[in-house]
Amino acid sequence: MNLERVSPADVYEVRSFLHEVDLTLAGIDEPTVRLWIERGDGGEIIGSTGFELSEDSGHALIRSVAVAPSHRVVGAGSRLARYALQEARAAGASRAWLFSRRSGPFWQKLGFTGADRDELAAALPNTHQVRLFVQSGQLEREVAWFQSLEDSAR
Repeated sequence: MNLERVSPADVYEVRSFLHEVDLTLAGIDEPTVRLWIERGDGGEIIGSTGFELSEDSGHALIRSVAVAPSHRVVGAGSRLARYALQEARAAGASRAWLFSRRSGPFWQKLGFTGADRDELAAALPNTHQVRLFVQSGQLEREVAWFQSLEDSAR
């Protein structure tokens, strides 16, 4: 896996990729959102992963974990998700959170458990995704997930 940190020059391409895989675009160009991409042999984006920290750095909102349909193989998404969790832990987070209405079984295999979406919003109120979901009323329809990073070396 050869991941590269998203630079301002990559934002348009990353937006297109995330739009194609139907993930939230809110704030991906903000410096508080840490994103990485994986490129295929032709230079196209084939995967992404990232997170955004709470103001105290104790919580991480995992986001933008995606694999291009043409590159989905067993383990690709897990590898990208684990990378985000590892980087979030290294940045000081002891708790990881995320929203996912469609991929619960995937996240459960990585050690996540269902969480209260309001608790997630309270832990990460200033993240772009939480602000968008609260302002738009979408928070009520979201499914939240949680994992402690304190004991894991996933």
